[in-house]
Amino acid sequence: MVDPHLLRTSWARVAQYGEQVPLYFYSHLFLSHPEVRPMFPPSMAAQRDRLVAALGAVVANVDDLGAAVPFLQGLGRDHRKFAVEPGHYPAVGASLLATLEHFLGPDWTPPVAESWTEAYGIVSQVMIDAADEARLTTPPWWDAEIVAHEVVGGRRDIARVTIATRQQYPYTAGQSFTLETAMAPARWRFYTPAHPPRNDGLIELHVKLVGAVSWQLVNVMGVGDRLRLGPPVGHQLTLASTAPGSDLLLIGGSTGVAPLRAIVEELAVTPDHGRRVTLYYGARIAGDLYDLPRLRDLAERNQGWLNVVPVVSDDYAWEGERGNVGDVAAARGAWPGHEVFIVGSAGMCDHAAARLKEAGVVPGAIHLEESQP
Repeated sequence: MVDPHLLRTSWARVAQYGEQVPLYFYSHLFLSHPEVRPMFPPSMAAQRDRLVAALGAVVANVDDLGAAVPFLQGLGRDHRKFAVEPGHYPAVGASLLATLEHFLGPDWTPPVAESWTEAYGIVSQVMIDAADEARLTTPPWWDAEIVAHEVVGGRRDIARVTIATRQQYPYTAGQSFTLETAMAPARWRFYTPAHPPRNDGLIELHVKLVGAVSWQLVNVMGVGDRLRLGPPVGHQLTLASTAPGSDLLLIGGSTGVAPLRAIVEELAVTPDHGRRVTLYYGARIAGDLYDLPRLRDLAERNQGWLNVVPVVSDDYAWEGERGNVGDVAAARGAWPGHEVFIVGSAGMCDHAAARLKEAGVVPGAIHLEESQP
């Protein structure tokens, strides 16, 4: 039987070892099952972080594993792109248990082992079932091609990349997907469309130069280059995660504005949605507010319910709101009746969430991106 207290306390002890935990796990997995190594990228740095994030997300919902089901189902569907089969799950489970035993030492007692074994059994079965169901209706990935490419932003480090898929790509505004380039096989990185699904099937992404894959997308790749997209994941930043008719406070930093723009555009074509929306768009310098003209045009066309507030932190020539975007939003108070979406760098999101809680916003009303696998 799963004991939530044992899972939470034992994971807290193991997590203190930081990067040693995923390093030991993957070393154990690849040594005991070398046939799975080709499923992973040559560099495992990002993948190690995702393992810890995924385990943390499950443990965070251990009192109600049912609450983690949507996350786990998305994980199971998404892992089809790695050619993961049901037979791979026992190998992963064995390496996970070996890792926990290694770091817990004498605290790896029979009750702890039993609780983790049963919890992993539940998790793996949810993922397997979701993958099996998805096989009946959707491919493991979607082939895509870049059809438009534009570098924007004051630092020329952001690109608007428009892609076309061979098959219709099913997603909801606010959802993300992983993307693989032909230049970096098995290095799947998360991106979020900047709009709801379109009739023409095109998808626009806002890509900031922060790593090897984004460097390719911003500086190297162009029209005609091929990509692969994994299945859509995440529900925390969709309108379905909010109470019907609730007002929205949206806070986005840099390209984090993309999924927020998608939410706004979805509302713009929803008759009588009855919501008021305030979108704070933050950047370090005014030139980094690359999407501001289009957002202002959107606000002009929806004056009755949409307000866009640009905020700049480090540009003293800027005549509008200045400061950290989370501080500026929190200065307005508790935002009663609003649900809050925050998207951007981890530091910005954590700071904004903390400031809003200090201002009186109910923690349960704050939506952050789900930890991605």
